[in-house]
Amino acid sequence: MHKRFVAYPVAQIFSTSLTNKPPAHRGPKEIMSRITERLAVLGLALPQPLQSPSGVVLRFPWVRIVGTRALISGHGPTNADGSLASPLGKVGLEVSEQQACEAAKLTALAILGSLHRELGDLDRIASWTRIFGMVNSAPGFNRQPVVINGATDLILDVFGPVIGTHARSAVGMAGLPFNIPVEIEGEVELRPQ
Repeated sequence: MHKRFVAYPVAQIFSTSLTNKPPAHRGPKEIMSRITERLAVLGLALPQPLQSPSGVVLRFPWVRIVGTRALISGHGPTNADGSLASPLGKVGLEVSEQQACEAAKLTALAILGSLHRELGDLDRIASWTRIFGMVNSAPGFNRQPVVINGATDLILDVFGPVIGTHARSAVGMAGLPFNIPVEIEGEVELRPQ
């Protein structure tokens, strides 16, 4: 699959993607979601919903709306088709730090996919308030914040610092579901409809 990259002047990217107002020259029906446009500029695509492993039933929503908050259940790294992304295992043993950073980025994309399916438009996000990153860590591995930077960097690249800056924790775990290297949960504040 070839990724389509489009060159835009930097001023146009920031004026259409990272501010709180859509471009004035477009009519309401012509406006593509600023976040969807930004994802396209970055060459990113949102994955399909998680394909649960055989025999596993997950009895919770990926996103729960409470007032103007969207609470995000723990997500792991997925491929475009929703299958769990490889490699699996403990970071610092079976999974390198660099691979784990990429897994955190894929996890952030999975979260964006869930938010998009629930909200209908990622531009409804007024602010990222927090993320909680868990790293399946081998004994002695202590660079969890570096790993979770993969998710933070993606959120900041897509939403910009005004909306994307968030509080964050990054912790090591003895194990994670299905042996995924990274799991991330979070919360966003929504714009009123």
